[in-house]
Amino acid sequence: MSGCCAPGRPSPGSLSPDGPSTGGPSLDRPSSRTPVAAPRGREGHGSDEGMVRLAGGPFRMGTDDAEGFPSDGEGPVRTVELSPFLIDRYAVTNEEFAAFVADTGYVTEAERIGWSYVFVRFLNRELRRISPRPEITPWWAAVRGSDWRHPEGPGSLLEDRGDHPVVHVSWHDADAYARWAGGRLPTEAEWEYAARGGHDQRRYPWGDELTPGGRHLANIWQGRFPVTNTAEDGYAGTAPVHAFPPNDYGLHNMAGNVWEWCADWWATDHAPNTKDPSGPRSGTDRVMRGGSYLCHASYCNRYRAAARSHNTPDSSGGNTGFRCVRDSN
Repeated sequence: MSGCCAPGRPSPGSLSPDGPSTGGPSLDRPSSRTPVAAPRGREGHGSDEGMVRLAGGPFRMGTDDAEGFPSDGEGPVRTVELSPFLIDRYAVTNEEFAAFVADTGYVTEAERIGWSYVFVRFLNRELRRISPRPEITPWWAAVRGSDWRHPEGPGSLLEDRGDHPVVHVSWHDADAYARWAGGRLPTEAEWEYAARGGHDQRRYPWGDELTPGGRHLANIWQGRFPVTNTAEDGYAGTAPVHAFPPNDYGLHNMAGNVWEWCADWWATDHAPNTKDPSGPRSGTDRVMRGGSYLCHASYCNRYRAAARSHNTPDSSGGNTGFRCVRDSN
């Protein structure tokens, strides 16, 4: 898992053991982690408005790019064939997720567990002091009271962020929303096909150059990670879901802004030629795609169309969201 992803939820005692004694959150897992399901009978709740129909067909998935990470299973390049499907133009927003919660009473895993991961530089001094951090990624802090309504922990609000992507949502949360909306999470193959915008083996959703003509086309880290973010693209944290130009399929922010959950279990071995692949039948982690506002070429060059990462399905953080798809005849 790349360091710009929020860490997975730890086993008891695997983070700083002095967290509780200094007022920080206890990081033990709850005794029950069964997600709160969306109410039955809500399938078909949503409409096709705000979605783009993609024709599917064969495309070359994966990459052998020298900038890639072979250990992530980005390659080899293989031909995949997809059925037609519909996909959201934008990641699911705070406003949309709030409507889901109002309609269903759903409680996210971060809310039930009591904490989620926040990028340290977004925290006030007191929260930095009391919130434990993983040793290998100390720029993340496990903050008691951080959730989708309070993205930087207690006292933070969603004011003026209704059109930003919802964050601090686990895979289970995203799956529940997608079912309520009458859809599902995209397979990894569908996500990559959509990100490429109809172009074979493009490095980014818009082309092969990161900043063509010096123009920033994605919300990623500029400067020296994790110390200095110059925010030359206009955003230090999340951006509105429509903030950057769409790719040639009309889809926004398929690179940067927030990681997006996919349906597949994580694996690094792939069948050479497949029809509508959906990944392994089981696993421990779920796939995430697209990179986030914390990705930087020096550390996490995973805002490329073929780049991949993963996390446990109960994990959440301040840079992970999702979008939905539907089958289409």
